[in-house]
Amino acid sequence: MRTIDLNADVGEGCGQDDKLLKIVSSANVCTGLHAGSPIVLAKTLALAKENGVTVGAHPSYDDRANFGRLNQNLSKAELVALLTYQLGAIQALCVQSGVTLRYVKPHGALYNQAATDSTLARVLAETIASFDERLAIMGLAGSALITAGREYGLATISEAFADRRYNADGTLVARGVAGAVIDDAKQALSQVKQMIEAGTVTAITGETVTLQADSICLHGDNDHAVQFATNIYKTLLAEGFVIAAKGV
Repeated sequence: MRTIDLNADVGEGCGQDDKLLKIVSSANVCTGLHAGSPIVLAKTLALAKENGVTVGAHPSYDDRANFGRLNQNLSKAELVALLTYQLGAIQALCVQSGVTLRYVKPHGALYNQAATDSTLARVLAETIASFDERLAIMGLAGSALITAGREYGLATISEAFADRRYNADGTLVARGVAGAVIDDAKQALSQVKQMIEAGTVTAITGETVTLQADSICLHGDNDHAVQFATNIYKTLLAEGFVIAAKGV
């Protein structure tokens, strides 16, 4: 039996969470600095619980003006405080909601920088392990963040993207580049099937890139997120896949 996890970024106030949480198996819940609010976070956790969806923290830089997508260069002390603050907030609300926090997936620029910056990746992995060594870390497949997570003894979840194009080195094409975001449902489904079945993805420049896809991300802030999620969900079920979070 083939199993794949579908995840989405939620709690960001994009108005699609109720629909997405009926489809995905894992929820990357915004911790309030790039979007959302305490009450949005609490409501999102309640929705995840209601739908039996596994919960992960989705922390970011403190950068609401840019939706957490602007690169920053913080000291280790600043990074540790930034991440611990957000993990503490969501953990407290998880306890109140009767939900178990299972993993951490950084957001936006923090995610992308940690994919290639091994020093930053190690700080994040060390902080997560210090906060709760039972938490898994979700990061870009083949990235420095996945490597760092393993170094610090954390379970890892290698993530691939349904709606993003890849560079030949396995990183994501920057959003400012034409064609970086896939807005066609059929193209997104084709990419997902290639990643799951062949363990590869075709780079925007044509190369075939090998990757491990434990979880497929469907961006909750994408206008097509629900359409994409529904299409992918129904197709995978029809082909015999089980949609479920990776056991961590």
